[in-house]
Amino acid sequence: MLYDFYHELLTNKQKEYMELYYREDYSLGEISNLRDVSRQAVYDNIKRTEQLLHSYEEKLHLYEKFMKRNQLLTTLQQLIINGSDTTEIVKVMDKLQKID
Repeated sequence: MLYDFYHELLTNKQKEYMELYYREDYSLGEISNLRDVSRQAVYDNIKRTEQLLHSYEEKLHLYEKFMKRNQLLTTLQQLIINGSDTTEIVKVMDKLQKID
């Protein structure tokens, strides 16, 4: 999921390796053959990129905020469906506004 949030911050090479490995399900060996580099180089690039994505999340919290918003929106939807008190709905809306 972090890739979806931060892929624009990566280099083209990092994006390519991550796409091939995680989305296209290529093995390290297949990527290394395709790009004419060693398996170890592919592995190192993917691991460094994963660490970089985690570092971005630690600083920016985009994924964390996304998950909080989704949880609150689900709660809000349930409150509305159940015909809950307006006060409860407003509380959830306030929490949504305070996320950013």
